[in-house]
Amino acid sequence: MRIVSLLPSTTEILFALGAGEEVVGVTFECDFPPRARERRVVSTSAMPEGLEPGEIDAWVSAAMARGEDLYRLDEGALAELDADLVVTQDLCAVCAVDVATVDAALAHLGCRAEVLTCDPHTLEEVWGSVAAIGRATGREEAAARIVAEQRARLAAVRERVAGRSPVPVAFLEWTDPPYAPGHWIPEMITAAGGTPVLGEAGRKSVRTTWEALHAAAPEVVVVAPCGYDRATCQQHADALVAAGRLPDGVRVHAVDANASWARPALRLVDGVEELAGVLHPR
Repeated sequence: MRIVSLLPSTTEILFALGAGEEVVGVTFECDFPPRARERRVVSTSAMPEGLEPGEIDAWVSAAMARGEDLYRLDEGALAELDADLVVTQDLCAVCAVDVATVDAALAHLGCRAEVLTCDPHTLEEVWGSVAAIGRATGREEAAARIVAEQRARLAAVRERVAGRSPVPVAFLEWTDPPYAPGHWIPEMITAAGGTPVLGEAGRKSVRTTWEALHAAAPEVVVVAPCGYDRATCQQHADALVAAGRLPDGVRVHAVDANASWARPALRLVDGVEELAGVLHPR
């Protein structure tokens, strides 16, 4: 089987299932595991490089208002790779190539590849994506084992924080403007022994205000702008503190947004475990 993955999270899952050698095409953002970088890149960003968070938000908003694609799909590469399976998403137009674009490209090329669309909004749906990819690649047993391991780790965290007072947590998915979390992130906060004071599980992330964040009275603010690693998230956190954006006395924690929060894959539990240690260090 020849597989093209158009989302970093599905690339991570494919390699974890043992299908990495069958992956022939990835996106420019597919960086885990590191050997995914060895595959041919078939999707790149249309956004100019070097923009600050506020500029990125403005550029994305303007491009979407004009109906423009945020990503460029290399149809020539897609044709040359002659894929049997294309794994894509219908979750967020800002995160990866839209499934409609993929379908149109395959139809234009006359490619008969199966298209598997992953659209998780909750942790259970993330595990469902793992199972679906396992079925599509003939690795059902590996998928079931991995999902069982993920559930067991989550259960272990929940057990250890049970009975402790939940800590109010404000999670920032973006910092200019601020965005409250959605999808699986509020669930992760709850599993770690926290109470998400902004955002709603299973829903889309939404723009909020600094005034709303202050009014929510968090004890901990997690800085995790989507698309950034820990070092860059720490820079954003430091900038927010220096600018006086956050409530006085609040604890501020920067995470690796890409690795353990933004991508619906197998390192989400790493994020839960890390946050549990921050909220309940004893």
